[in-house]
Amino acid sequence: MSRTLDEPEIETEAGPLIYAAMNAILSDVRAIGKDSRNQAQGFDFRGIDAVYNALHGLMAKHGVFTTSEILDISRTERISKAGATLLYTCLTMQYTFHALDGSSVATTVLGEGMDSGDKASNKAMAVAHKYALLQAFMVPTEDMVDPDSETYELQATPEIATAEQIIALHDYRDAGQMTEGQVAWLSAAENKITKDQADYVLSKLREAK
Repeated sequence: MSRTLDEPEIETEAGPLIYAAMNAILSDVRAIGKDSRNQAQGFDFRGIDAVYNALHGLMAKHGVFTTSEILDISRTERISKAGATLLYTCLTMQYTFHALDGSSVATTVLGEGMDSGDKASNKAMAVAHKYALLQAFMVPTEDMVDPDSETYELQATPEIATAEQIIALHDYRDAGQMTEGQVAWLSAAENKITKDQADYVLSKLREAK
């Protein structure tokens, strides 16, 4: 029977179609060069766009697509070397590869992303999907070390304020010696106040007495 160009080029085998389809993609995929450049650290890497460009046509040709599910997420704040606050996000992602007969296989990967705005989760998902595709189809490369395109130099994690510092801040507040802004800051940030922040505010309060 003749096959049109739009029909998936898959040989029917015993068992779920997904295995034959993914094997066909693995057979057709070509090496993806490290054509992107991390300017901060000075190394080349394969970006998510290059991976999509290499695999989109093959996955469509062989009748495979992916769906995603976030299994777990964690977020923490970090401080860059320049002093900016960064949101670090780590996602556990499950990607499921589906074939036209309804069969599927799933893979679970981690993705990490860091951003000073609202893109940390987006970056983490892009990294996770990239590695899921690269590993599932064993995309050829000369070097499997594939860092993210954006890196940050981090300061050491700041020390949390001591109990004595917190008590002293409360004493100033209870004595009515704090400004409205300082009272609001203490209420909102009490569990996250660092030693340096507490020292700074306490020194200002002592100067104002």
